[in-house]
Amino acid sequence: MWFRRDLRLGDNPALLAAVDRARAGDGELVGLYVVDDDLWRRAGTNRLAYLVRSLAALDDACGGRLVLRRGDPRAVVPDVVRSVGAEEVHVAASHEPLGRRRDEAVEALLAEAGTPLVRTGSPYAVSPGRVLTGGGTPYQVFTPFRAAWYEHGWRAPAGRPREIPWATVASDDLPAAPATDARLPRAGEAAARRRWHAFCRDGLAGYGARRDRPDLEGTSSMSVHLRWGEVHPRTLLADLAAAQADGAPAQDVAAFRSELAWREFHADVLHHRPEGRSRSLRAVVPDDAWAGGAAADDAFQAWAAGRTGYPLVDAGMRQLLATGWMHNRVRMIVASFLVKDLHVPWQRGASHFMAHLVDGDVSQNQLNWQWVAGTGHDAAPYFRVFNPVTQGKKFDPEGDYVRRWVPQLRGLDGLAVHEPWRLDPPPRGYPAPMVDHAHERRVALDDFERARRRPRDGDGAGRAGVSGGRA
Repeated sequence: MWFRRDLRLGDNPALLAAVDRARAGDGELVGLYVVDDDLWRRAGTNRLAYLVRSLAALDDACGGRLVLRRGDPRAVVPDVVRSVGAEEVHVAASHEPLGRRRDEAVEALLAEAGTPLVRTGSPYAVSPGRVLTGGGTPYQVFTPFRAAWYEHGWRAPAGRPREIPWATVASDDLPAAPATDARLPRAGEAAARRRWHAFCRDGLAGYGARRDRPDLEGTSSMSVHLRWGEVHPRTLLADLAAAQADGAPAQDVAAFRSELAWREFHADVLHHRPEGRSRSLRAVVPDDAWAGGAAADDAFQAWAAGRTGYPLVDAGMRQLLATGWMHNRVRMIVASFLVKDLHVPWQRGASHFMAHLVDGDVSQNQLNWQWVAGTGHDAAPYFRVFNPVTQGKKFDPEGDYVRRWVPQLRGLDGLAVHEPWRLDPPPRGYPAPMVDHAHERRVALDDFERARRRPRDGDGAGRAGVSGGRA
């Protein structure tokens, strides 16, 4: 069993298939995780620190017999197969671009020795590529995709093997967790189930109304557990149905289920359009609309450090640095500010998120950024420009979220926290707004109109181009 994005023993169809095969042959099962040096070098510190903790939890669940190997999976997996005489390699299917190429390469190498790579299940309730229009084409718009996804349906949770015949094989040591100052959540399948059960008990009722409020504990915070496969979305969907049957409000169940559908929609889009990982799926402004040079670098650095002078934006960016996570509503606001107020290409912001988000997931991160930028499928129209002040007043009405993450503003009361530049004198130590939002909004709209009126000379990715968890 080659674990990847399914670091759990329960509701793991690939693991069940591997256990059945081992038992049928009166053999043993090797549980393998490959620490890919290339991905390790490129992944963000917070994700790596969390991954080490999750692997430690999985090893404990496996009775200390999880086998770790460090290196290129194309070399490591065939080597382990040869050394233990494995007859099959079982995996959950990968659908992200790099994972698909890796699996195809490993599959070809294993085939040379007559060992099949057996794919069972995926990290999604419905595997990407299965939900198609009546004409057999991928969906371009979320709402009809969601309806077809509901109609397609998904299997019940797969259960947990009662007994696993783990083989005892020498293992490399668990890599040292990278140092991080972020306050990361508890890792592992057991922690994921505890958090989910607590949410179903205490947070599901009212979720639809509270989930957009960063000042409240209104979300499930399950995105990190879904990203590493410590829980399967099919398990969540089954528990949601049970909760509704037990009296949970139907509108809150539907709201959460819709967020899971967004996750599956973005995975489906990237499955069909793998170039969406780094390139805009459609152009919305001329190439010369994007900022470049030293001024753009300075603007980006101010944004990344939470020093824009717009309190809600700065609170979100500081939350990201402190915790490796950011509330979804705030993710949309800070992304809009970077792309439409500072005119920095979305790819650069997406890379910053991937460097810091503990729940950083390629399809969710890249396609959510494209949603905000207006360049993706069913994206927010480019002329929608989030106003960070009005968004703050609406979704952080008492200013508690801003005061939590921006110490310089903790002495301000109520809504004044969202417009500190109006105070006389303004708060000490907090910067003035780096741009005039009203002016930059007009610039963004003018760029949009220019693109509509002339042939597009690029893909909208920008001259200087380079989490999440919606639920």
